[in-house]
Amino acid sequence: MPAKRSAMRQIREVLRLKMEEKASHQLIARVTRLSKGAVSNYVKKAAEAGLGWPVPEEMDDAALERLLFPQLVKLAEYQQPDCAHMHQELKRKAVTLQLLWEEYRETYGERAYGYSQYCAHYKQFRKTLARSMRQVHRAGEKTFIDYSGMTVPVVDAQTGEIREAQIFVASMGASKYSYAEATWTQTLPDWIESHKRMFRFLGAVPIVLTPDNLKAAIKEACRYEPEGTTTYCDMASHYACVIIPARPAHPKDKAIVESHVQVVQRWILARLRNRTFFSLPELNAAIAELLVRLNNRPFKKLPGTRASAFRDIDLPAMKPLPVQPYEYADFKKARVHSLDYHVEVDGHYYSCPYQIKGQLVLVRMTAYVIECFFKGRRVAAHARSHVGGKQTTLPEHMPEAHKRHAQWSPGRLEAWAARIGVGTHQVIKRNLESRPHPEQSYRVCLGLMNLAKTFGEQRLEAACRRALSSGGDITHKRIKGILRSNLDQHPDLFSDLAPPAPTTSSRLHENVRGAAYFRAASQAESPSPTTQDSATPTDTPSPKTMH
Repeated sequence: MPAKRSAMRQIREVLRLKMEEKASHQLIARVTRLSKGAVSNYVKKAAEAGLGWPVPEEMDDAALERLLFPQLVKLAEYQQPDCAHMHQELKRKAVTLQLLWEEYRETYGERAYGYSQYCAHYKQFRKTLARSMRQVHRAGEKTFIDYSGMTVPVVDAQTGEIREAQIFVASMGASKYSYAEATWTQTLPDWIESHKRMFRFLGAVPIVLTPDNLKAAIKEACRYEPEGTTTYCDMASHYACVIIPARPAHPKDKAIVESHVQVVQRWILARLRNRTFFSLPELNAAIAELLVRLNNRPFKKLPGTRASAFRDIDLPAMKPLPVQPYEYADFKKARVHSLDYHVEVDGHYYSCPYQIKGQLVLVRMTAYVIECFFKGRRVAAHARSHVGGKQTTLPEHMPEAHKRHAQWSPGRLEAWAARIGVGTHQVIKRNLESRPHPEQSYRVCLGLMNLAKTFGEQRLEAACRRALSSGGDITHKRIKGILRSNLDQHPDLFSDLAPPAPTTSSRLHENVRGAAYFRAASQAESPSPTTQDSATPTDTPSPKTMH
């Protein structure tokens, strides 16, 4: 059957040769370059319609077509589907061809194509699109990311040095909405900061990030199990998205951004080729201005622009931005010291739970926080300190013995002793003051506290008073001996806290000379050391000669 009305001329020729020239079907097929079947079909339809030769002069090609092919006339009255609209709608989540056909059928009724013809029209439309656009990307699902191979020179205004700026490019899969900016390097810090600015530009977060296999993003390129860098994965976790890099050496996996890199180069960088930039912010301001124009440029074969498609298709399906932007973090593995359960970061030491001493932990380092992870679980978090050689220790990380020791200070120990009594307070104070550093006497003080638990605070106070009254060193061992011997139960042996006066009158006996003896000896005229004074002090016994 003819698909165009220009074929009516061939049909007229077939009818002329058959009805006027009485030619065979084989000859007619050879002359008109049609098949014998087509010739037979045309002759048959003319006979069924009662059409003879010559064809009436008032019957034009349209009338002849209606007479011979009424089914084609009916088909021409069908409403053509809007394939461009279908292509955009299919990017929305859960939208299918079946759903679109049902809506089309409800709108046009008998003038609507059947489902198979509807799909055939769309398939034919897709063949007319650029090859990189044949992929159907779901709304808000993927962002394709890469660096442009073209750089932009930036001149240092003071030194005249020229430095090449790298161009970061990202594009949404469904809407082709694009982002571009300049950075100094392609290193991990610049890579992460570019992502943060990209998310802020989009105002939302896609489900999937599809980068190239650069070292800042991927530790080791692998077709089956690519592994992202720790910091990049940490950033993706913060924004609740996933990383699925393109396969190595498969640029078609990110055809959108590959083609858009060319668009950025031609529509932005090429337009800036004759301008001289003296700073990175100046260059980025120029890129941002042209980027707005690019995103608002109408599509050639699709309705709308990148910006309108993003607002209508991608943005409603994307995730909201987190409350706080990602804070850049470095990572390293460190072993928890076996002796003091600390890890070292830049010369400072941070505590971990003592139970994991000797184990490897993953340390996450930001500008303000140090975090330690053991088997995927965070076990420690500290404010970052830049003081070298010092320690930051949390009480909950310490064993009970260390914790009890750390809880006491000189002021607290003295306050505890003063509550018990004057004697205990003086003993504690003397121990704290008798050593160069207060911590050296902590063990003695804690030992006294244990004695208070064992013998009671009242007996400890009495023992301390007795030890003070008798003079000498006040040690834990001495006070413990007093308590064990029950000497604290004899208060008549001591009545005052102050040590006794420096006199020996109460302790003199026949073998001890008194002070009067030596005064008398110094006044004697005889130089002989063996001469004794005849005057014997009346308040002391007469001393005997020492042997």
